[in-house]
This record gives sequence, structure tokens and C-alpha cells, in this order.
Amino acid sequence: MNKIALITGVTSGIGKATAVKLAETGFDLIITGRRSDRLHALEEELQKKGVQVISLHFDVRNQMEVKQAISSLPEAWKNIDVLVNNAGLAVGTNPIQDGLIEDWERMIDTNIKGLLYVTREIAPLMIKNQKGHIVNLASVAGKEVYPGGNVYCATKHAVDALSKAMRTDMLKHNIKVTNIAPGMVETEFSIVRYKGDEKAAQNVYNGMTPLTGEDIADTIVFAVTRPAHVCLNDIMIMPTAQANSRDVNRK
Repeated sequence: MNKIALITGVTSGIGKATAVKLAETGFDLIITGRRSDRLHALEEELQKKGVQVISLHFDVRNQMEVKQAISSLPEAWKNIDVLVNNAGLAVGTNPIQDGLIEDWERMIDTNIKGLLYVTREIAPLMIKNQKGHIVNLASVAGKEVYPGGNVYCATKHAVDALSKAMRTDMLKHNIKVTNIAPGMVETEFSIVRYKGDEKAAQNVYNGMTPLTGEDIADTIVFAVTRPAHVCLNDIMIMPTAQANSRDVNRK
């Protein structure tokens, strides 16, 4: 088999673009997501690129689903070389005093607990092989905070911290960890954050050129194809028109 990569949240955006580009690079893929129709459509698309693909339908928020899905993999497929913890989301823009508990829990359960559940299953497999590479999708929101970002920023700060902790804990096992912190990326991200309000979502990117899922996927592919002795620990990627979470040059 080729090298194997497992990617969470592949049914749109960065996850989908990463799956396509890793397939083009020659990785066999384990793809996961909640939307089964999109998941299976992507599986067929990737197989046409001449690589082997397994799709696992589960929600990263459900620890038992995660455990059962990973344990169901054939033994040969458990030799995972790369894990891309991509599944994540922002919901709502309320100030903390008006926050909706269900929004908070959805972000915490997906962005932090989901990442932990998946990593807990995959890391021991990598340790057994004394090699591997974990890529965590964080955000500029994991480096800064901004109005209305409160809990989302907190979850991405947690991802940033967990990336550093994983790198330390698994150093002796020859496992790389890369934290990816994008700025504005035009995917379904803002549609989800604004709960389907397409006009509000589009306003986020008005007057500037945001990053695309493919831009981030290119960076992930670069990181996971470095020589064995090279690890890119932390990568922040911004559109040219964005300096930080609040300063954007709009035309």
C-alpha cells in the first residue's frame, strides 16, 4: 500500500480539498464525515485517481462512534502515517453574556473533544509503528481573540495548546505534529457560523480575496511531505488582504 492518511470532516471545504490533493500525491485515504451522501460521492471521486479509499461515517462528537469506526478498520489500514484533524466549526457571533449554550457545546464538542477522541484512537497506532504525523486545523482565532469570537476562539486556543502538548508527549515516539492556523478561508465556515444566512456569510469576504480550501490543502500536503527529519510545528496562513483577525484591507 501507499502511505495512508486519515482526514476528518471531508465533506466540504478544507477537508475535501486536502483529501483530493493527498490522493493526487499518492496517499491512500481514510475519509470521515457526518454527511454520508457527500462522503460516498467523494470516495468514488478519489478512487478515480488510482488510490485506495475507505470511508467511515461518524460524528467526531460521539466517542463511541469514533472508537467503533477506527477499530473496524482492516489491520493493514491501521498503519496510518498521517492524521488530519480537520473537523471543526464556528457557530454564532453573540457576545459572551448572550451566548447560546447549545452553540457553545457544539463548538466545544466538535473542535476540542472530537479532535481528542480521534487522536486518542490514532496516536497509539502511530506509537506502535514509531512514526507518524498529526496535523491539527487551528485558526488565527487560536492566536488572538475578537468581538463575538469568545468560545470559538477559546476552542481554537485549545487546539493550539494541544498541538504543542502532542508534539511534546509524542516526541520520543518520532511522531510529528503540525498546527495549521488559517485566517479567512471561504468555505462553508461562515454559512455555518451565521446559521444559513448567506448574505451575512458573504459579507465576511466582501471587498477582499480570501484563502480557499485548496490553499490550505496545499500547505498541509507540503507539511506532510517534508523529509523525515523536518517537522513544521506551527504555520499561520493569511490572505494578503488580512493582517490579523481584525485588520482587513477591503477595496
